[in-house]
Amino acid sequence: MKNYLVLPAVLFSIAVGYSQKTKNAYELASPNGKNTIKFELVKNAPKYAVSHGKTEVISPSDMGFVLKGNEDLSSNFEIKGAKTSTFDETWEQVWGEKKNIRNHYNQLVVDLQQKTGNKRKLQIQFRAFDDGVAFRYVYPKQNVKDSIFIMDEKTTFNLKEDGKAWWIPANRENRDEYLFNDAPVSKLDTVLTPLTIESKSGLALSFHEANLIDFASMTLVNTKGTELKSDLVPWADGVKVRVKDSFTSSWRTLQIGENPGELITSYLVLNLNEPNKLKNTNSYFKPYKYLGIWWGMHIGKYTFWESDKQGATTKHAEEYIDFTAKEGFHHLLIEGWNKGWTPGWYENRMHMFSFTKSADNFDLEKVVEYGKKKNIELIGYHETGSNLINYLKEVDEGFALYKKLGIHTVKIGHVGSKLNMKQMHFGQFGVNYFRYILEKAAQYDLAVLYHESIKDTGERRTYPNMVSREAARGQEYNAWSEGNPPNHLSIIPFTRLLSGPMDFTPGIFDVEVKQGYPGKRIQGTVGQQLALYVTIYSPIQMLADLPENYEGKPALQFLKDVPTDWEDTKILEGKIGEYITTARKDRNSADWYLGTLTNENPRNVNVSLSFLDPNATYEAQIYVDAEGTDQKHNPEAVAISKKTVKSTDSLKLNLGGAGGGAVRFKKL
Repeated sequence: MKNYLVLPAVLFSIAVGYSQKTKNAYELASPNGKNTIKFELVKNAPKYAVSHGKTEVISPSDMGFVLKGNEDLSSNFEIKGAKTSTFDETWEQVWGEKKNIRNHYNQLVVDLQQKTGNKRKLQIQFRAFDDGVAFRYVYPKQNVKDSIFIMDEKTTFNLKEDGKAWWIPANRENRDEYLFNDAPVSKLDTVLTPLTIESKSGLALSFHEANLIDFASMTLVNTKGTELKSDLVPWADGVKVRVKDSFTSSWRTLQIGENPGELITSYLVLNLNEPNKLKNTNSYFKPYKYLGIWWGMHIGKYTFWESDKQGATTKHAEEYIDFTAKEGFHHLLIEGWNKGWTPGWYENRMHMFSFTKSADNFDLEKVVEYGKKKNIELIGYHETGSNLINYLKEVDEGFALYKKLGIHTVKIGHVGSKLNMKQMHFGQFGVNYFRYILEKAAQYDLAVLYHESIKDTGERRTYPNMVSREAARGQEYNAWSEGNPPNHLSIIPFTRLLSGPMDFTPGIFDVEVKQGYPGKRIQGTVGQQLALYVTIYSPIQMLADLPENYEGKPALQFLKDVPTDWEDTKILEGKIGEYITTARKDRNSADWYLGTLTNENPRNVNVSLSFLDPNATYEAQIYVDAEGTDQKHNPEAVAISKKTVKSTDSLKLNLGGAGGGAVRFKKL
């Protein structure tokens, strides 16, 4: 059900929270009046500011662009018109962390035109939500006929006060696969978004962008004091954006919460994307869990390439299918099934993979048919090695093969520091490539799982075949690097996951990785791995470990039970870098699920169960670190128990260092 509310113009000053202070100044408040945007021309230059209640969040800040030839598109303006409106609807996600999402905002659209020179026009659209604010630039078609080359964006975010920022660096070799650090805003360099800040006033802030189409990604650079500036990711020649006739930037977003947990349950970024354009996604994709021939390669048990230890063989595939079917799952990922893999594949940035020809020891058609007999569907895999020239030549043929075989999901990797022609993943070239492949996949009824990809900006609302992506430092780093420290999993829900679903690949039961490289392990417990299925959202979740490590383990039952599609999500408590407790309600039953985890410090969690139905009784099926368990002592021990609970009860869970727990609340 959709409810569209558009108020008549005479009510705007009251219902929209809009006022005109002077000839060149306007204010726009959010529906509940909490968040306010102020816009004005100061000496003919556009400025904006943001407040939350009585707290000034963003002091007057610059807007606009610099075009080729050092032409200034940030000053010499006059206001040609200003319009306000309000919008209110509730829309249903095809799948998601929350089924029904309210999209309620007030909008101010300001039309500007320069007084002299080319007299260029520029429109700025502002939206004020109760959970934050956003604005974007629209450069309409006009009399100036030349192509547009944006050399710089002058937008700044002049924070009123300093705060603790949780950040990863931008424009580095490993894209966005870095550990988060914390530092004062005043000490930042150039960083990726989402950028989460705990301000000195106590507010939680997140800077990001939404609906990124045919434009460069925005990074943020500290210029002076607590001022951050948009720094667009350039083409190889230094130009930031190339367009003809017109352009629309992505939305620059600022989510505002009274505490960090409110950022997680903000759907502002999704609301700034267009409605679903695909009407048949449900016919080929529904959320699921999957196993894979994958972890074995990362820990060195198998190889990606053809060898006596090759992972993707017909024999191994049939064994994995047998286990997947026996345990009641229905999807299997097989990496390395195709021709082109070599021991140094990740070093050769012009690597030539085939996306239709099977490796010598693997028969794709035979494996697909065997899977169908066991009700197991394969997940396709394309590793491009960032050689997009090669990939784009074959992508139609590769997608057509999957459609012919009845494969409906494809994982697409982009290992490499840069794409072809020395272009960066996050520049306009990469933005357009990732959107093109997503739309191409929809033509072949394929859902997409991106790895080594551009960041999420909410396009899953418009194209719900965009089901998940990596775009962060995931589980694989525990297999062959120094690993992820215990606090990593208590940071990413408040940072990376604010942009969208993540394929972290949880579920390792052999956390000491006894079959892997010497000295490599997961710095956490099995209880923590169970918690990830609730604290990290994705509509597809992997059971990443080897089949033999699940055999006979009672905790596997939780992985069988936990869904991947939710009706509602609540953050019960959390502190960035320390702990988080998340509750989610299953979309397809009356059951609730809870995940809680901590950093290296043990923690006693006392959870109020007030989120449960007050008229119901539940069986709490509890999986938590056993007594004396932490990341260094018996980390695989899980205590499993049951108790009857109601919404008036509380539940105490004792977590070991780098530990966690998970609970299924089964309605009785």
